[in-house]
Amino acid sequence: VLEGRSSIDESMITGEPLPVEKVEGDALTGGTLNKNGALIMRAEKVGAETTLARIVDLVAKAQRSRAPIQGLADRVSFYFVPAVVLVAIVAFIAWAVFGP
Repeated sequence: VLEGRSSIDESMITGEPLPVEKVEGDALTGGTLNKNGALIMRAEKVGAETTLARIVDLVAKAQRSRAPIQGLADRVSFYFVPAVVLVAIVAFIAWAVFGP
């Protein structure tokens, strides 16, 4: 902030529900909202260098990757689910034949 004073809503970045007071010399983050007041500011980072762009990139990378445990869970469920269904069918047939 080069000059001015305002309350800034940083909830998109920090999750903090209350506005933060910003004055001359304070840093601002892209993606935050000016609630009241006027500010003159200088952009030090733009495009892919911004905090918001880095967050978006990290989320995208996390969604594209698989945890090693997911492979194990897939292999176990490949055998476990059909086995449970087979046991249920056998139990139903046994109950139908030998039951009341």
